[in-house]
Amino acid sequence: MSRGAKGVIRRPLALALAVLTLAGLLALAGPAGSATAASSCAGRKVRTLTFDAGTVHVYRKGGRYVCAVLVPRKQVMGKGGLKARKGTIRIRAWAGQWVRNKQHPAGPVTVHAGRRPVCVHARVGSVRYTSGWILR
Repeated sequence: MSRGAKGVIRRPLALALAVLTLAGLLALAGPAGSATAASSCAGRKVRTLTFDAGTVHVYRKGGRYVCAVLVPRKQVMGKGGLKARKGTIRIRAWAGQWVRNKQHPAGPVTVHAGRRPVCVHARVGSVRYTSGWILR
């Protein structure tokens, strides 16, 4: 091969490598809301509860603990551009107390449920959602 042929082969290879690297980085970044929700609760996802203003992801770990995270759907214009709406979430096991995360009102919130059903209450703006008793 001559010098010119090596350069012709290397350019498409470098371009393909750059495209694959960029695609991999974009796949890892993914949608911000679901990536945050997935990384904040341990365990396996058992329910996705949707309502007008958002989604609640419910996880169970070890058959004893239940964790919930609120992902608000609507965004509002604030200083510096679009910002996610703030919401709150509470969870309780049957015959237990309501539990919330004071530092992070949208979750994650974890409760020891054992085999008891749990109830999830979420609020985004003026929209409220109560799940009823789930996960026996």
